[in-house]
Amino acid sequence: MKLGLSIMMLAISNMVMTFAWYGFLRKPGEAAASPWWKLVLMSWGLAFFEYCFMVPANHMGRAYGLSLAQLKIMQEAITLAIFVPFMIFYMGEQWKWDYLWAFLCVLGAVYFVNRQGLTGM
Repeated sequence: MKLGLSIMMLAISNMVMTFAWYGFLRKPGEAAASPWWKLVLMSWGLAFFEYCFMVPANHMGRAYGLSLAQLKIMQEAITLAIFVPFMIFYMGEQWKWDYLWAFLCVLGAVYFVNRQGLTGM
């Protein structure tokens, strides 16, 4: 249960952070018209809520027994799973097959960092 909750909270934190870092780029003209410091403050405001999910999620994952490497690689896989749909559906970027290959490489990293636990070695 803790691991599932940790993964869900990491996904939520990623969604919030993706919008904090990249959401304002949807309309580049509006972003360019805003002073950079306003964009930073808005992003920091969203980042606060991201941290409200990220910190407990990492704490629960660590308490569950995940290593730091496992937490980080899992976070990267979640990031890609959130970011690619955001990029395509929200930002209107075009799909490239390289995104799939990159995601599969990250999933390979997830496998290798968790291999010992999966095989019982």
